[in-house]
Amino acid sequence: MHILITGGAGFVGSNLARTALEQGHSVRVIDDLSTGYRDNLDGLDVDFIEGSINERGKMDQAIAGVDSVVHLAALGSVPRSIQNPIATHQANVDGTLSVLESARSHGIDHVIFSSSSSVYGMNPAMPKQEREWVRPMSPYAVSKLAAEQYVLAYGTAYGIESLAFRFFNVYGPGQRAGHVYAAVIPVFIDALMKGEPLPINGDGSNSRDFTYVGTVCRVLLDAVERKVSHSEPVNLAFGTNTTLLELIDEIADVSGQTPELLHRDPRPGDVAHSQANNDSLRALFPDVEPVSLPDGLSATHEWFQKGREAKG
Repeated sequence: MHILITGGAGFVGSNLARTALEQGHSVRVIDDLSTGYRDNLDGLDVDFIEGSINERGKMDQAIAGVDSVVHLAALGSVPRSIQNPIATHQANVDGTLSVLESARSHGIDHVIFSSSSSVYGMNPAMPKQEREWVRPMSPYAVSKLAAEQYVLAYGTAYGIESLAFRFFNVYGPGQRAGHVYAAVIPVFIDALMKGEPLPINGDGSNSRDFTYVGTVCRVLLDAVERKVSHSEPVNLAFGTNTTLLELIDEIADVSGQTPELLHRDPRPGDVAHSQANNDSLRALFPDVEPVSLPDGLSATHEWFQKGREAKG
């Protein structure tokens, strides 16, 4: 199959490109490199188009002749969206509309979208079920909710087979630290390797359903190969619930190091607890077996170690 990955130079996108190529598919990537990195695709035989999904000419070039679109391009991070909500809206909502309109005009009948567990927001229910009410707490969460609903609406209105996954704290090799909007696991591992205290926003009781990127990519590729669609959003996580303090204990076990902790004020817009109900995911993808947190952290820690050794 010929697959287009928007945002394919990013963390999840580049991992998906590698997985798809290993399974014999051809891959095209469009990425403006605003948050992705060209070297994430080094050594991969992808057709790379540098450009924004909001550039209609670039999108038309990227989407022509593909069998399926995995739309991962986005401006991530709750704090970034609070600082610049307009940029977040333009990238995540307008960008999604651009992808959908290009798909419609080129007769592409299958689009997969990466939404976010952040859409649940203030809803305290645990675990989060897709039909629970949503109450976003940040512009980022609003943008993901709006975009996922556009994807599903295009399925109803125009017959595009669509699948909107709600990602839950994806982590793994290739997820970088060293920038202000880095995710928590690379921040923790990077700080530990540098001998610095691990920064915790709040008291460490916040909990997440961490999902290994290899598992996510296997689900995404299976969805592409079988052209899976669904009329409602689907949580892409496996019902785990790990507090930040428990996560630090796991990282300590994997690394053999005892970290120091630095507690900071909680961040506005952060959800306190997140855990997925995965009944819909299991019904659609009954054969998927998730990588455990210890195994995933071990692979991630190894990737960071290799990176540090390569730098000398």
